[in-house]
Amino acid sequence: MTASTASQAAPVLDLPGIRRAVDAALEEFLGHKAHTAADGHLPGEITELLHSFLFAGGKRLRPLLCVLGWHAAGGHGDLRPVIRVAASLEMFHAFALIHDDVMDRSALRRGQPTLHRQLAALHGDGRDREESEHLGTGAAVLVGDLALAWSDELLHAEGVGWGRLARVRPLVDAMRTEVMYGQYLDLLTTGRLTGEVAPALEVIRYKTAKYTVERPLHIGAALADADATVLAACTAFALPVGEAFQLRDDLLGAFGESETTGKSRLDDLREGKHTVLIALALQHADSGQRAALRALVGNPALTDGDAARIRGILTATGARDKVEHMIRTCCRRARHALDTAPFPPAATDALRYIADAAATRTS
Repeated sequence: MTASTASQAAPVLDLPGIRRAVDAALEEFLGHKAHTAADGHLPGEITELLHSFLFAGGKRLRPLLCVLGWHAAGGHGDLRPVIRVAASLEMFHAFALIHDDVMDRSALRRGQPTLHRQLAALHGDGRDREESEHLGTGAAVLVGDLALAWSDELLHAEGVGWGRLARVRPLVDAMRTEVMYGQYLDLLTTGRLTGEVAPALEVIRYKTAKYTVERPLHIGAALADADATVLAACTAFALPVGEAFQLRDDLLGAFGESETTGKSRLDDLREGKHTVLIALALQHADSGQRAALRALVGNPALTDGDAARIRGILTATGARDKVEHMIRTCCRRARHALDTAPFPPAATDALRYIADAAATRTS
């Protein structure tokens, strides 16, 4: 995640250092699992594939926000247990992405073949294409399930203490429940294109805003014994930032460059994702534009030329500009929330930096 303006000052808190610490925790954990697999004569490729998936890129946004939640609540002392809990969120996110790619039938993730595609290729010898794809899908689901189980092991970090874990666990459970509901709603609305913005915003709230920003902040803050005032301030900041993050993601899904995003910009259009961008375009399209959108969005055989036509309609109807305006409005709300939040200045500065970067990112 990068900011678009060179003048944006870097925060006092060492955000790259936090990411490196999370990576080190994941490396240590997966190294231990690799040794355990070798000792038990279990397939070593699973830890290798998960390692490759986790370290192929990714912003580490959720673990970063978890640690910043701890700082926002005035956390002090040994940071290592907080880092382990933060790493557990990244392991859970690996589970969510692996399953998401299966459900969306995606071909690329972070610039490389999705895990189910890798597994189909890895075990394709002697099988026809349908059998290989079926095996790859099933195996990816299992690897994702294992990432879910391992996220629990990371969560129960040494040094957290049962009292704090008791405060954190309900927040983790809420996060997991919310993102599952969000994904469920996403599946239900995919392919059913309407001009209604509300269903798309509901998906954003649960699949992104709460999962990506609010709950990681809450979890970190709970590790520092945050009170209700701090948690409420986290929410006031988090929900508009999460909305801006996903709205930007929707724009990148249609207009981004694959070399930068690491994902095909045809996937969401082929799947027929019911995004705010598409809903606004349908609202403001003329009859010809509306007919073209309904014929093209959700077509699994969509070509680059078809996608270019869709992008032209998204621009001509003003939908693209309207989404950009929504992103700017969300960012203003988030910055206003920080102006009155009871956070230490260093945490406030870091969160402001993340909000700006999330809204202006190119990948």
